[in-house]
Amino acid sequence: MKNKNINLIDVTVRDGHQCLWATRMTTAMIKTVISELDNAGFEAIDLVGGAVFDVCVRYLKEDPWERMRLVSSWAKNTPLIIHTRGQSLFTFEFFSDDVVELAAERFVANGMRYHTPYDALNDIRNLKIPIEAAKKNGLHVVPGIVFTESPVHTDDYYSKKAQELINIGVDGIFIKDASGLLRPERIVTLVKSIKSVIKDLPLQLHSHCSSGLSPYVAMKAIENGVEVVHTATSPLANGTSHPPTEQFILNCRRLGYKIDIDLELIDKVAEKITYIAKREDKPIGKPLLYDEFHYHHQMAGGAISNLKYQLDTMGLGNRLEEILDEAGKVRADLGYPIVVSPFASYITAQALLNVLSMDKKNERYSNVPDEVKLYVRGGYGEIAGQIDPNLYDKICKGEKKITQRAGELVSSMIKKVKKKYVSLKNDDDLLLAIFYDEKIYNELKSAGPIKTNYPLMKTPLLTLVKEISENSNISSFHFIDNRKLER
Repeated sequence: MKNKNINLIDVTVRDGHQCLWATRMTTAMIKTVISELDNAGFEAIDLVGGAVFDVCVRYLKEDPWERMRLVSSWAKNTPLIIHTRGQSLFTFEFFSDDVVELAAERFVANGMRYHTPYDALNDIRNLKIPIEAAKKNGLHVVPGIVFTESPVHTDDYYSKKAQELINIGVDGIFIKDASGLLRPERIVTLVKSIKSVIKDLPLQLHSHCSSGLSPYVAMKAIENGVEVVHTATSPLANGTSHPPTEQFILNCRRLGYKIDIDLELIDKVAEKITYIAKREDKPIGKPLLYDEFHYHHQMAGGAISNLKYQLDTMGLGNRLEEILDEAGKVRADLGYPIVVSPFASYITAQALLNVLSMDKKNERYSNVPDEVKLYVRGGYGEIAGQIDPNLYDKICKGEKKITQRAGELVSSMIKKVKKKYVSLKNDDDLLLAIFYDEKIYNELKSAGPIKTNYPLMKTPLLTLVKEISENSNISSFHFIDNRKLER
């Protein structure tokens, strides 16, 4: 339907740099662009979640709660998104219900207004507490259903998952295509199937460009009923990131769709990010070529680069393709787990072990990591496909299947941690102490307040002066105005 309004969610300062800059955008960098993003007209701005929370703590030494407070004080017009892995929040382990409920309180207290939880296996039981706790605290909640391509992940499967979410009570649903697997023909049937269930509830598309198809898939999505699309400013778009905001808007407007976004502000954001990328030696996103092999192993680009690095250190770098091929077979054996964190790591680990076992003339699955065993037993949630009974017995060695909701298996954690850390000052620190060990927690707290000044000013000249003033090796400089020379 042409002439309809399409809303956008900006993912530049969360998923964009998570995909292309290894999640290394600092709060100071965010400050340089947040005003323009805030005033551009987005439905929401994706800020913290997934790897961002973890990288803030482990590598940037920036308190993620402080990042939320700071950015929410700078962004006055647009809701900020907190993105979580459902019952796992920001990690790969499950937390008790009381921790999940407290986290929802702290999201709101630290300025978040929009929550987008998902579960890696689409086990909606793992989203029930996160959704209910977020709604109780006044958050706008749009959970994700993770897309993958397999014989069991049919349109009917996804419409049933959407119905389960509606039964809990949500404000919308987004399709999370983390590996960029959606094809133009599939998005048509998938959107129609989900919309037939959710009716007037807004449907969003969050699709990565890993296959090169996402920008066109997004156009087909809005043509068939999607109302909201997640995009990134062009320097942090494409590659394994998302469709570029600027080009998507132009394409939509040419086809008669209405998008109320100020492109002049987005151009300013793009200019600033390009400057930061050059200064920090970070890449600019470029379109990827279509690769049919991607649909076999379904690994995201970051997972592949990490795997290659690990194989190189083991002297196995020349066997990357062989291990990725085995990864696709492992996935089928294990009932088609969706290749997102943490299962991307588990699948590649099992694939590597299988290849090494076969090198020694041993059987596949001769060696199985505990995490894979727990998954097979149902410890992470319901498995979409079937696992051969003989393979189940070989992996689990007589241990029974787990049928309870994952959160039910975790005892209350808050009182226990409070007793251990009697000096905790507030609930934000309490949650950090629950998420991380004492060493990591102490390193973060000793780092001090987040630095918010970045040498990027309102004009190029002011930026130059700022850079020079911070360089102790420069004692004087000579400035020539080329405009006067041209006269």
